[in-house]
Amino acid sequence: MGRSQETFGKKEKEKKKAQKRKVKAAKKEERKSNNLKGASLEEMYVYVDENGQLTDTPPDPTKKKKIKAEDIALGVPIREAEDNDPIRKGIVDFFNDAKGFGFIRDLGTQEKYFVHINDVDGDIKENNKVQFEIGRNQKGLAAINVKKA
Repeated sequence: MGRSQETFGKKEKEKKKAQKRKVKAAKKEERKSNNLKGASLEEMYVYVDENGQLTDTPPDPTKKKKIKAEDIALGVPIREAEDNDPIRKGIVDFFNDAKGFGFIRDLGTQEKYFVHINDVDGDIKENNKVQFEIGRNQKGLAAINVKKA
């Protein structure tokens, strides 16, 4: 009658606890072996090379470039003045006749602009070359005065 206190569930719990202890001890040993506490400061340095990659070797001083603080642009760069011709040329990328809207890809900048059927003079379909102007609607820039080219 001596072993009534040991049930299958208790044995399984003990096995799991023992396994966790082994894993924890193994992790502790791994941390001790990879510890950089005794390493010198130079061994812990990381440098950035001229290409922006991290490396453990110091950069070559002969490849050093002087940069003026005024040349560093913070924020969004200012666009150069585009030609003031309001009429642009593009290709109809997508157009849904049933819903009455689509998108036009500008040939100059490769940007896509929304177009609504009310802003189209005539009839347009996908892959048609068109002339258009840029206007602002509630959601942003859109193509207006769209005509076949």
